[in-house]
Amino acid sequence: MESIVRKYAGTTARPGPALAALAAAQFTVMLATSIVNVALPQIRAGVGLSDSGTTWVVNAYGLAFGALLLAGGRAADLLGPRRVLLAGLGLFGVASLAAGLSTTPEALIAARAVQGLGAAAIAPSALALVMLLFPPGPARGRALGVWGAVSGAGGAAGVLLGGVLTQAWGWPWIFHAVAIGAFLVLVLTAIRVPRAASATERGRFDLPGTATVSLALTALVWGLTTARSSGWADPQVTGSFVLAAALLAAFVLVERRHPHPLLPPRLFTTGRVAAGNLLMALLGSVWIALFFFLPLYQQHVLGSSPLVTGLGQLPLAGANMLGSALAPRISRRIGAPATVTAALLTEAAGMLWLSRISADGSYLAGVLGPSVLIGLGLSIAFVQLTSLSLDAVRREDAGLAGGLVNTTRQVGGAIGLAVLATLAGSVTARAATHQPHLDALTAGYRLAFALSAAVLTATALLALLLARRGRTVDRAAANRAAALTRTP
Repeated sequence: MESIVRKYAGTTARPGPALAALAAAQFTVMLATSIVNVALPQIRAGVGLSDSGTTWVVNAYGLAFGALLLAGGRAADLLGPRRVLLAGLGLFGVASLAAGLSTTPEALIAARAVQGLGAAAIAPSALALVMLLFPPGPARGRALGVWGAVSGAGGAAGVLLGGVLTQAWGWPWIFHAVAIGAFLVLVLTAIRVPRAASATERGRFDLPGTATVSLALTALVWGLTTARSSGWADPQVTGSFVLAAALLAAFVLVERRHPHPLLPPRLFTTGRVAAGNLLMALLGSVWIALFFFLPLYQQHVLGSSPLVTGLGQLPLAGANMLGSALAPRISRRIGAPATVTAALLTEAAGMLWLSRISADGSYLAGVLGPSVLIGLGLSIAFVQLTSLSLDAVRREDAGLAGGLVNTTRQVGGAIGLAVLATLAGSVTARAATHQPHLDALTAGYRLAFALSAAVLTATALLALLLARRGRTVDRAAANRAAALTRTP
């Protein structure tokens, strides 16, 4: 792998254009995650979707994306991240075009699932290329700052662009625009990212491990998304959870016996990868829910149009970009643990502020200020936790590490959204018996934001605990190394 890195580094004296291509790939993936949210009513009417079918326009993408990220990351390590990235972009673009041309619910949902498959190849391979292009140090910190900016901005821009395109040209153009973007990024990647990055690593693909963990994640995410509409006690929901647990147990057994496991133990030797992924899962549990509940409040309660709702995301996107740019500098000044903790608490403060929204409120009074706080905190925390999740990872595991951190964020988001949507729906249903409809809706949204603030506060405390434990482990390792050097 070292020869690959030397060859790769030697092909370009200006890594900026390559980083721009890779960041654009990540932006496209995040854009497709949120761009459909404000257009769902129009999509439902245009294709003839049922209530459950409308939900699966969102779920099909997230399900395929979350379940196949580890497989995409490992494929990037074995086949070369550049090759996998180009293939993923091509598949993603074709699926996006097919989604925009769909005339039946089945075709649209299938196209969204294939979109998720392409995204599962794009996200880990692009992040792996960033790691290859930028060695550990300030340069990588700045590159991850850019990565964080486009990740958060992609989610916010999806809401904005979805509103603009839906109102101007109709819902098919949200998918046509994503397809055009994917093909442009494919060309940019082919030109700017050197071919040296397509070299192949040694090892065999862990097919049994990939199959069991992908099916386990599929069952888990399917159960969580179904629970939002059917309830936690539904036999299909509980059955999917049981199946997920059984498949995860089978995955552990397969990994112990496979000579080239999908998740090699060396990935977790320092403890930082495990800690980073745990914290990222908790951050993801409120991240995806934010972009679900906030547009609903703006449209259903405040009465904003899709276009105005999208424009309302601009302050959040701007704060996100600012926070991502500042994250490396803040970390160098006060240290990574303090930066993560402060960022999580800042985001928690924004969520707590949002929990005070009212049915007769306004965007300026109830949404603008919290959006800025949330954007700053979310972006800084994301950059730092991504860096932690990739810390001390071997270059031959770069794709897998990128797939893992994306998986934990995606699965954490699915769990968080399912739980928060269920609880918010229960509160709304109870409130609707004695309150006006808009007040009942707002009560559910307030609960979701308040619980998100609680989760972020707990995550900040956990980050402090893990940082203290990590320093203790590092000191113990240093003492053992010193003792060995003194041994005659």
